[in-house]
Amino acid sequence: MNAPVAIADTAPEGLIEVVRDAVRLPQGARIVAAMSGGVDSTVTAALLCQAGYDVVGVTLQLYDHGAAIQKKGACCAGQDIHDARMAADAIGIPHYVLDYESRFREQVIEDFADAYLRGETPIPCVRCNQTVKFRDLLDVARDLGAEAMATGHYVRREVGPVGPELHRAADPARDQSYFLFATTAEQLDFLRFPLGGLPKPAVRAAALDLGLSVADKPDSQDICFVPEGRYTTVIDRLRPHGAEAGDIVHLDGRVLGRHEGVTRYTIGQRRGLNVAVGDPLFVVKIDADRRQVIVGPREALLTHALTLKETNWIGEGASIEAACEAARPVLARVRSTREPVPGRLALIDGKPGLRFDAAEEGVAPGQACVLYAPEAATRVLGGGFIDGTVRAA
Repeated sequence: MNAPVAIADTAPEGLIEVVRDAVRLPQGARIVAAMSGGVDSTVTAALLCQAGYDVVGVTLQLYDHGAAIQKKGACCAGQDIHDARMAADAIGIPHYVLDYESRFREQVIEDFADAYLRGETPIPCVRCNQTVKFRDLLDVARDLGAEAMATGHYVRREVGPVGPELHRAADPARDQSYFLFATTAEQLDFLRFPLGGLPKPAVRAAALDLGLSVADKPDSQDICFVPEGRYTTVIDRLRPHGAEAGDIVHLDGRVLGRHEGVTRYTIGQRRGLNVAVGDPLFVVKIDADRRQVIVGPREALLTHALTLKETNWIGEGASIEAACEAARPVLARVRSTREPVPGRLALIDGKPGLRFDAAEEGVAPGQACVLYAPEAATRVLGGGFIDGTVRAA
């Protein structure tokens, strides 16, 4: 094994002040840096160190070394753990690798498979942040005597009139706030996001200037534990009964064909249906109990309202239920790739929910609905996982 090469002594001009402004702790304070082995978390740890903080690097092993080391563009396993260890040596900070494989399997992978069996479209990255990283790892950081934990996520933490607030990243193309909606007020008080005010090219440039070996390393792609983007491979292995055949049914009740398992389909899907009635058809609903994939025209994807489960609220007021009773206006984001759209919170059948100002297309149970403040459109108010939908009339 090659000896680590020490990084440059001086960070790029201006970045140190950006980091200190994001951290807002006195120099010398201990900060645990979550290091996945990628360029973002490595630059975060390096800049924190050069800003004068007492930095401890922690890396989570989340799944099997042997299988994961072969997958390019993953994180938290194999080569990435090696890269994190080498980076910590080069930066000159202590580094720990924690085996969280069993926790990750139970809280993220098993949940992912079960969600598909229920006919939902899950977001395992949200679940990972919600449980393993921002719950379990924060406990470890406190046990290590840290005053804060820093990650390489592209979001901003700003201190508002009543405490810390979560905001979208300065670079809209890199914003990760959708995946962090479940961050609680208590967690936000302890977390720091030094890169939230920087564009990605500046972070790459900092890695090069600092002489970090990961400067040219590609970003993580897709879901870390899903080989080559084929999520059905994981589900078939964990829940083989999910591949039970069933009917493809039109909204008008006609049986149009057969499918090889509801886990192969997601709301809004058009390709791979293998049925033809002349007009384009889309998956508009999945009835897992009846093993039915229900299809219809594109307009059937339009959703007027939705209900939420597993909600989190970090906006003003006591709870999301109170905000619903007040019909609080919000901007709602139902997919990570979409911009937020206006709506109002409401109690629907006694559950927290949202009514869109204009019908939204392709809203899928299991996905997240992330809420932003219209009066300060970068601010995250919280959100929840989509439980049910109300089709537009």
